[in-house]
Amino acid sequence: MEPVTVAWNGERPIIKVCCPSELADASITCRLEQESGELSTWKVHNSELPVLESVAVEGKHYIIKKITMPEGLPWGYHKLVIEVKGNSCETLIISAPQKTYSPSGDGERRMWGTFLPLYALQSKNSWGSGNYATLGALAERVAGAGGNIVATLPLLPVFLDEPFDPSPYAPVSRLLWNEFYVDITKVPEFNVCRSAQALVQSDSFRMAIKELRGKPMVDYRTLMSLKRQVMEDLCRCLLSSNTVRLEEFRRFTQANPLIEKYASFRAVMEKRHVPWPAWPQRLRDGSLKEGDYDEATRNYHIYAQWLAHQQVQHLSENSRGKGVKMYFDLPLGVHADGYDVWHQCGIFATKAMVGAPADAVFTNGQNWGFPPLHPEKIREQGYRYIIDYLHHHLRYADVLRIDHVMGLHRLFWIPQGFDGGDGIYVRYHTDELYAILAVESHRHRSIIVGEDLGIVPSYVRPTMARHGLHRMYVLYYELADKASETLGHIPRNAVVSLNTHDMSPFASFWQGADIEERMGLGLVDKKGARKERMTRRAIKDALMAYLRNKNFLQRIDSGTRAVLKACLAYLSASRARIVLVNLEDLWLETRSQNVPGIGDEFPSWRRKARYGLEEFFHIKEVSDTLQEIDRLRKQETGKER
Repeated sequence: MEPVTVAWNGERPIIKVCCPSELADASITCRLEQESGELSTWKVHNSELPVLESVAVEGKHYIIKKITMPEGLPWGYHKLVIEVKGNSCETLIISAPQKTYSPSGDGERRMWGTFLPLYALQSKNSWGSGNYATLGALAERVAGAGGNIVATLPLLPVFLDEPFDPSPYAPVSRLLWNEFYVDITKVPEFNVCRSAQALVQSDSFRMAIKELRGKPMVDYRTLMSLKRQVMEDLCRCLLSSNTVRLEEFRRFTQANPLIEKYASFRAVMEKRHVPWPAWPQRLRDGSLKEGDYDEATRNYHIYAQWLAHQQVQHLSENSRGKGVKMYFDLPLGVHADGYDVWHQCGIFATKAMVGAPADAVFTNGQNWGFPPLHPEKIREQGYRYIIDYLHHHLRYADVLRIDHVMGLHRLFWIPQGFDGGDGIYVRYHTDELYAILAVESHRHRSIIVGEDLGIVPSYVRPTMARHGLHRMYVLYYELADKASETLGHIPRNAVVSLNTHDMSPFASFWQGADIEERMGLGLVDKKGARKERMTRRAIKDALMAYLRNKNFLQRIDSGTRAVLKACLAYLSASRARIVLVNLEDLWLETRSQNVPGIGDEFPSWRRKARYGLEEFFHIKEVSDTLQEIDRLRKQETGKER
């Protein structure tokens, strides 16, 4: 049998069984184990089953027959095992609704929210970067302004020592949370651990924190080192105590063997000072023993994950209590030297990397530097890894953005040692991946958003619509596609925004500063910049004409802020379910957060926001714009725009 079968909307799954012709009349025993544990067994005679096909393979004759299953299997994952004369095989049956979860009733209202990378979100109490508590404080302020969504970049653990890669899109694992964002002052042990308090209150520590706060860029290495010193001390205090918290910690550890394994992996890496592909064979194969690592290091990583888990849980619960949905981001891949690839090595194609073919901007193609999942190995595993990382996110994410949703259909594989342009597209079992998304989104009542930007094959968006995924409507992309005509219909099931974290802020785009920035980085030459400025001028003229025609922009207005507010009003007045506002656009920021494809020449994922959390909601231009967005979102839409 195929290792996986999909049954949509409770219909009977069609099970195809391929058997040698000599077993054509044998008796078949079927055993169905539902996810609930309910077990049913029955027998059929092979001769009674309808024949679908007859094939010969290498001189051997096979018959493909159909087994009819019960109707109305509950949504979830069920296992069918069949036995014929001592031979057995099994298939995972994914029983799924056709569409992913979508709010009904009051949940159908048009929502709006804000976006800002968490590392960039400063507050007067933070230590040089945002943390889970500041994200919660942002949720409170958004709720106070009438909004109901807070979006940020992936919150997964990354390498912040050796190797060093702070990109949120190169996580160590998609199954854990980032300890870098733990707010030390909110940890219960901090209130009773005198040594940790003394460390934080010492002159050297306070001076280091003051310097970190004053830097325009996040200093990940230094801040993580300081936080780790404190968390290691808190861990020692906890383990030497006899408290209810210690019992909670032990229960958490016992209930999460994954985290124990992860902590051992990180501890071995720190002891050996090399990534796992350079380890001895036994360690590469996953067999770790006492002595392979320092026990205190292992305990630290377990403790750090416990704290991160608690603070993400608290963030989610508190935000939901205030009517604010957390909008999380699921990256396409994981770091090649990370935990997931080591622990799940059998389902990754480690001799290839994911990227993109050559285009007008990246003429040599792109190599994104992480290995793809093997489309057949993940089926044979029953998609356990994918189900686990979706569950990890959806426990706390009310909205989940699937990075590069085209990856549900195909990925561009580049063989090891080849350039980005030398790859080939490899297809995945799309129905099965959408079925898993549908099951998990309903279980957690979470909206699924597909990032459908860039090279999007014609079949992707119709498939997304068929399965109820929200798509992205980004004004920059729409302008590029429709410079000489109206912007057209904004879909109902869409997350709309002016830009994304991979694009320049609105003021930079409107004033052409992004073109100068890319010239300075060598991404465009003078001739290309001149051509782009001409195209940009036409785009701007077309956009202003459109906004004036729709009464969002006055005839006399052409300044950056006036056009920004008109664009946001246009998006907010639409029927789109969600409008996301990049907070930095509201104070006309011109510096980018990330420039794709440039490497270390640009400080991506490091720049702090110009204003702190306590400041920007009191800036009149910011508060006035958010107030207008809230008004437009709450009014009746009338004729669909």
